Parts: sequence; C-alpha cells; structure tokens
Amino acid sequence: MEQKIKQMPKIDLHCHLDGSMTLESVKHILGREVRPEEIQAGDSCENLAEYLEKFTLPLQCLQTREGLQRAGREFLLEAAKENIRYIEVRFAPLSSVNEHLSCRQVVEAVLKGLAEAKEQCHVSYNVIVCAMRHHPQEDSLAMMKVCREFLGQGICAVDLAGNEAAFPMRDFRNLFAEAKKLGFPFTIHAGECRRVENVLEAVECGASRIGHGIALQGHPEAMKVCADRRIGIEMCPTSNLQTHAADGKTYPIREFMDEGLCVTLNTDNRTVSNTSITKEMLFVQRSYGITDGELERFQLQAADVSFADDQEKQRLWKLWKESL
Repeated sequence: MEQKIKQMPKIDLHCHLDGSMTLESVKHILGREVRPEEIQAGDSCENLAEYLEKFTLPLQCLQTREGLQRAGREFLLEAAKENIRYIEVRFAPLSSVNEHLSCRQVVEAVLKGLAEAKEQCHVSYNVIVCAMRHHPQEDSLAMMKVCREFLGQGICAVDLAGNEAAFPMRDFRNLFAEAKKLGFPFTIHAGECRRVENVLEAVECGASRIGHGIALQGHPEAMKVCADRRIGIEMCPTSNLQTHAADGKTYPIREFMDEGLCVTLNTDNRTVSNTSITKEMLFVQRSYGITDGELERFQLQAADVSFADDQEKQRLWKLWKESL
C-alpha cells in the first residue's frame, strides 16, 4: 500500500512555506544546532498556541533574500521526493518585510528559489500570499496590490491566516471586497476554531476554497451551502489533530464526503507536523477506511479546485488518467 501511494502523482493545495522548512535549512541559516522538537509539534501538542510556537525559528530564517530563496528552492525539491506534481505553497510576505527587504523583494526572492528548483525537479507550483489577521488591514491591502502584479506569474491567490478565534471573519469583509476588486482569487483559513459562522462568512465574501473547515462538522445546512457552491475544503488531518481542531475518533473526513463536499487532502506544514502527502494518505486509509478510489478522487478534486490555469489543470487530469 505504502509503495503504491508513494508512486501516485500527487497534489498539495494547503502547505505553508515557513512550516515546511527542513531542519537542515534552519540549522544552516541560523548557524547553530537546532533540535527537532524546536520546530516540530509532535503528538503531545496541547493546542494551537503551542503549535504556532514552532514557527518562531523558521520565520527568523525568512528575513533575508538568501533565506527566502533557499526556503523556496528546498521546499519544491522536498515535494518532488514524494512525486508531487503540483503544489500551492503559501506564505505571508509581510512577516519577512524589514528595513532591508520590501514586500516586492520578499516575493521575488521566494519566486526565484522556486523557479531554480523547478529547473531541477520539474514540479509545477503556484504561490498563495497570506494576509495575517493580526496585521493592520491597510498593510495587508498594500501587500495585495504589490502581489497582484505577479498574478499568473508565480502567484495565484491570496489567503487569510492567523488567530481565527481572536480575529473573526466578519472583521475582514472590506479587505476581501477589495481583493475581489483587484481580481484576486482567494482561499481563507476558517473553521479551525470550531466557529462555523467563520466558514459561512468566508464563502459569502467570495472564497472559492476553505482552509481546514473543520467547524462544518455536524452542520448539514452549512455543508450544503459549501457543497452546492463547489467550495474546496482543504483538509489537513495531522495538523488538525495536533492543534485539537478536531478529535481523532470523530474526524469528519467521511462525514464531509458523505455530504458531498469537495474534499482535498493536504499537509499544512510538512516540517511542523512531520508529515507529507504520502503520510496523510496512509493515515486516512488506516484510520478512516478511505479507499484507493477515494484517494484518487481527492487528487482529481484538488486539480479541479486548484488555482492553476486551465492548461495546467488539463495536464494534471491527463496525468491522473495515465496513472490509473
């Protein structure tokens, strides 16, 4: 089973750059020894706050052009090792802006690293830029305007991430109304803190995908809204269990599928959660009875709701048909 899954062509639509930096990269950039537990959450993680602490050191590594470029390059090379054929990597440019780096320079550095890696591994990618909930919204809008110039040239969409419990979705209606005016597609982190209203608000604002969406569990009317609108649900099982967004015994992947939701399977943070798409596939098969055919459906749905252009989607669909 494991060998078969390793060989499958794969897609990952929800993966953070900072949470996926390799231990070797963090050590190299910081110039010191780093213990795995400093950047990995582990099974004993108590809550989302503890999980987020693991991003401290990786973010320190993303404060120079060299660090950003290296992170982008190694991210794609690591993804290639498990036969990922298309990946959407997300990061928050404003978290790397400093007196030496503008928003434009931050974005250019990451895109340069990704492009260098693609020449070696030929994995297709796009970048989702994250507005952070705790950042001033005028700064986030300025970031969107800069990144809009790269739309279709490496950047594919914008996202909203951060502390959902402290900053509910209703506070960001105006920001994403502006994103729509800019012609920027978007996905939104919502429903990770058990508040289904954040998911519905994100959908009403125009999100075509929802990051996590766990709070839809047990809400058939809300699930129907998402199913009817073909909203992509970016599920990240290992991360969801580590942050206690969901309980392992009642993880809603089967419920979501039965309700007709467009489920996709993703990693969230390859290093912080010590995972990969291969591990996520094996986990849901062993824990929730997901069949090979259902794993294939997740991948086809991922291609369908991705922010890739039509030519790339056709390539991915063809790739899957040839692999079956």
